[in-house]
Amino acid sequence: MDINKPEVVAEVTAAFHRYEDALVNNKVEVLDELFWNSPHTLRYGATENLYGYDEIAAFRASRPSTGLARTLLRTVITTYGDSFATANVEFQRTGAARPGRQSQTWMKTPDGWRVVSAHVSLLG
Repeated sequence: MDINKPEVVAEVTAAFHRYEDALVNNKVEVLDELFWNSPHTLRYGATENLYGYDEIAAFRASRPSTGLARTLLRTVITTYGDSFATANVEFQRTGAARPGRQSQTWMKTPDGWRVVSAHVSLLG
């Protein structure tokens, strides 16, 4: 298996940055697009456990649109072959005391790269 083929890393990095822009700018339609539309998709958030695309989309639709700005402190993207990747981030929300971390599992689908699993938590 090829780890971190440059062209695959570039694809996932572009998808990740598109996700990050949508996250901090509350572009709900882009966030919805970038999660795999499947009952197998899950997202563990800082205060919620969401199972399936429908629960994730409902959460995004009702989430407050303020206080979303953050700085990425460290980002590690690793690709495995041509269709599987992970993105792990340490971040600091503007005005927040505690740093956070986010992990995503990405899968290449016929529609492009999609998040199939995500986890967000705060440290300390």
